[in-house]
Amino acid sequence: MNDRYDSGYDGDQQYELVGYDDYGRPVYQPVPQQGYPQASQPGQQSYDPYAQQAPQAPPAQGYEGYGYDPYATGQQQAAPAYDPYGAGNPATGYDPYGQPASSGQQPRVAEQTAPAAPTARTAQAEPTAFVPQQGGPPAEGGAPKAEEPAGERDYSTQQFAFVEDPDGDSEDVIDWLNFTENRTERREEAKRRARGRAVALVVVLALVAVGGVGYLWYAGKLPGASSSDTKAGSATSAAAQKRDVVVVHLHNTKKGGTSTVLLVDNATTKQGTTVLLPNSLALTDDDGSTTTLAKSVDDDGSSGTRDALDTVLGTDIEGTWRLDTPYLQNLVELVGNIDIDTDADVPDPDNTKKGTAPLVKKGEDQTLSGKMAVAYATYLASGETQDAQLERFGQVMQGVLRKLSSDSQAATVTVQTLAQILDPSLTDKDLGSFLARLADLAKGGDYRTSLLPVQGDGTLSAQASASVVKTVLGGTAKSPDKDAAVRVSVQNATGDKDDTEKARVVLLNGGFTFLEAGTADTARATSLVTYSDAADKENATEAAKTLGLPTSAVKKGTVTSNADVSVILGQDYEPAS
Repeated sequence: MNDRYDSGYDGDQQYELVGYDDYGRPVYQPVPQQGYPQASQPGQQSYDPYAQQAPQAPPAQGYEGYGYDPYATGQQQAAPAYDPYGAGNPATGYDPYGQPASSGQQPRVAEQTAPAAPTARTAQAEPTAFVPQQGGPPAEGGAPKAEEPAGERDYSTQQFAFVEDPDGDSEDVIDWLNFTENRTERREEAKRRARGRAVALVVVLALVAVGGVGYLWYAGKLPGASSSDTKAGSATSAAAQKRDVVVVHLHNTKKGGTSTVLLVDNATTKQGTTVLLPNSLALTDDDGSTTTLAKSVDDDGSSGTRDALDTVLGTDIEGTWRLDTPYLQNLVELVGNIDIDTDADVPDPDNTKKGTAPLVKKGEDQTLSGKMAVAYATYLASGETQDAQLERFGQVMQGVLRKLSSDSQAATVTVQTLAQILDPSLTDKDLGSFLARLADLAKGGDYRTSLLPVQGDGTLSAQASASVVKTVLGGTAKSPDKDAAVRVSVQNATGDKDDTEKARVVLLNGGFTFLEAGTADTARATSLVTYSDAADKENATEAAKTLGLPTSAVKKGTVTSNADVSVILGQDYEPAS
């Protein structure tokens, strides 16, 4: 066995126990070889490690301090008998690593004196030699124990230090337990997360479903909302929608006549609409008489017409915008012309020569200047009804909105640039903001044009009430009641304009509804009272008597569209004084 403490073992060297170190391990030193000087006394052991040593020669230079004997009397400085680090001290007689002594000198051995009894300091003394192969202390008598063969040596437990090595198998078991425990925990955590996600998904889907159903119900798009049980609710929801309505009167300053439309901004549904109002729409004046929209615009002005429209349509018109044709031309030029689909060739009103090219050509995506836009908006071809001209005006208004700025401030500047005197009910800032909102809807495709259906007598049909009045305007149609009073249309052909007013007063006092039919171009000698329905013959006769006309003037014939009886006053009419 190769050990640093017996590397110098040559088979002939003997060791003896000299004590124990601080850890209880035995300490040995070589037994002096035969032929070395040794001081002994009869009857004593050949070597006493606790005996006092005689003075010796000074040790060789470089090895001072190694001959210190902690149990000596201090009378000598002997060379150390053991070099535990195998430095090969030439002054010692033992080299544990088998290095020969230098200069051929023999190791010196301290002479023994009288034996000294071991003390308590012996166990704490610094060891001079340590040979692990040796057993316990020597046998009684001082003789060292013979060394056993290498294969039969007896080791004591004091010669070994046991270190607990980590057990790889136990670590593997711990790791496996941790792995299985963590894996189970991960599975449970994954299950909990999955359950949480499922619950959250169900809650979100339920909220989305409830919100969708609520929106459809609020918008009136829920299936079954049009049934008799939900009609009231639908009407209420339509009426609760926020709308801004402005009435626009286009005055043709060259040919005369007016065209009226409603501009509607529905802030709830984000929808813009132009509602075309025929001139034959029957309205009721403040005095209770029935008139037409065209006559109301000319006679009652903006304020009276706005109130009459509110009554008939059940809506709330916020303001009136009077737009004369010169201002419409300027407006189109300010926005940079318009692009619309035209449905007819429009001749130039300033050039009546035959063979002249039309000012506006029929076709899709036609670019119109200000003059062209006015000509197209007021054009009424031969044989067309006024509805056709209204639709052209509506096209021009929508084209203007598509080109107008969506910014409120910029739109207000455009309105102010027109230098137009507006109706007191509508300021330039309010009009600019209103047009800017409509322009934004028109550019986004959320704008449409609708014609208000009017019957032959000027009243609104049930279709008009359902499709336009209720849906677009959020109101209820309230046309003049047919059974309330007989409507009598009066045209003045006497040559005296004052006769019209006198006839109106007489008819109203007689319980009739007065409708003004204007003044005839030429005077008429005799008066004429006509009716179209046989049921109205009695009413026509009563109207003639009220006006002081003979019953012979009553005849069956044509009447105006919104009247029951038509009267043409001739020069034979004599108003009551």
